[in-house]
Amino acid sequence: MQKSCLECGEKIVGRADKKFCSDYCRNAYNNKLNKDNKNLVRNINNRLRKNYRILEELNPQNKSKTTKSTLLTKGFNFEYITSIYTTKKGTVYYFVYNQGYLPLENDYFALVKKLD
Repeated sequence: MQKSCLECGEKIVGRADKKFCSDYCRNAYNNKLNKDNKNLVRNINNRLRKNYRILEELNPQNKSKTTKSTLLTKGFNFEYITSIYTTKKGTVYYFVYNQGYLPLENDYFALVKKLD
């Protein structure tokens, strides 16, 4: 039984479980397969990276304080976080990877870094 490339339809020579005739066809096939979700995932990852850079810049000593207006001026988007941590006392920290923030009174935020 002769197998053909999933991308271009050319005859495949080689291993019995081979699906593509070349790396080019394999890459083209997988790029087409993943195309639909790429923009959404890329945009979310870019947003998370930007939030992370902002928190990292404002929190060089692993613990600091800033205002909501400072975060917003730098382009921080509060809708994009990677995790939430609630302490035993019920305090809720929001994290973008290992950089986090805690909403305080009067639009202030405590910035923290999770140390592993």
